[in-house]
Amino acid sequence: MKKSVLTRYRVMAYVTGVLLVLLTLGMIGKYVLDLNGAADFTRVVSIAHGWLYVVYLIFAFDLGSKAKWPVGKQLWVLLAGTIPTAAFFVERRISHELESRITEDAPAPAEA
Repeated sequence: MKKSVLTRYRVMAYVTGVLLVLLTLGMIGKYVLDLNGAADFTRVVSIAHGWLYVVYLIFAFDLGSKAKWPVGKQLWVLLAGTIPTAAFFVERRISHELESRITEDAPAPAEA
């Protein structure tokens, strides 16, 4: 597995996580605090999160299929983009697990 597959997943995990936290804050501002402009903010962030979550799903599924994860683990990673802050913790755990595997699979440098 290439490192670029993990990098794509990591970027989208952070983007999805940040947008979901912003969406949560926007919903609190809209429904709890009744802030002016929160409805527009929530609309924009929810659309962005929705579309980018689809990209996250594609990259996470690609990573899981190349890493040969069982279905349960794959679902756990896919759902992490729907729970505020979960994407950050899942990304960190997956990155630690796969970075060691990627370095083991990398060919040794040739000596001159």
